[in-house]
Amino acid sequence: MPTTGQSGDVPARSKRADALRNQQTLLTAAAEVFVTSGVDAPIRQIAAKAGVGMGTIYRHFPTRADLVVAVYRHQVEACAEAGPSLLASTPSPYDALREWVGLFVDFLVTKHGLANAMQSDSSGFESLHTYFLDRLMPACAQLLDAAAEAGEIRPGTQAYELMRGIGNLCAGPDSDPRYDPRRLVDLLLRGLREQPQPS
Repeated sequence: MPTTGQSGDVPARSKRADALRNQQTLLTAAAEVFVTSGVDAPIRQIAAKAGVGMGTIYRHFPTRADLVVAVYRHQVEACAEAGPSLLASTPSPYDALREWVGLFVDFLVTKHGLANAMQSDSSGFESLHTYFLDRLMPACAQLLDAAAEAGEIRPGTQAYELMRGIGNLCAGPDSDPRYDPRRLVDLLLRGLREQPQPS
């Protein structure tokens, strides 16, 4: 059993771990609210979802831009880590790819509000975009390669072109009820399927 010296190291570490857990819970809740209600959703809605007071959110994230950027990074990491996890836990690489694309589409909803939230900080937006590509392209490529090696999709699709294609389908506000980007993304994924050759 750890003992606590005068420096208070153990409680400090425990406090930091608790604070990190609370922040992750807050970011997960904010991401869910942003996906359904957009990045302009009321802070009180995020606080209610996370089960915290509004003051807690402002203590961690003084401005909405701070919160949106933190959610963006949180979702990038979740997407990047989900690739290998889905490959290990789903029945097939194609199923893993489909589930990962669903997470990616959720992420893109938040990403579209990022530039507005950051307003004039274009250099910050550019560096985040580079970070996004560096973290997510390898995860997407791993899923595509696994599905192609399993004979479930046609080989040759590049991670960048798939991600950009999905991004283009999801671009813009989704206020038009006649347009469902998820349905079109599903059609795109179906188009990747390997078709049996006629005998």
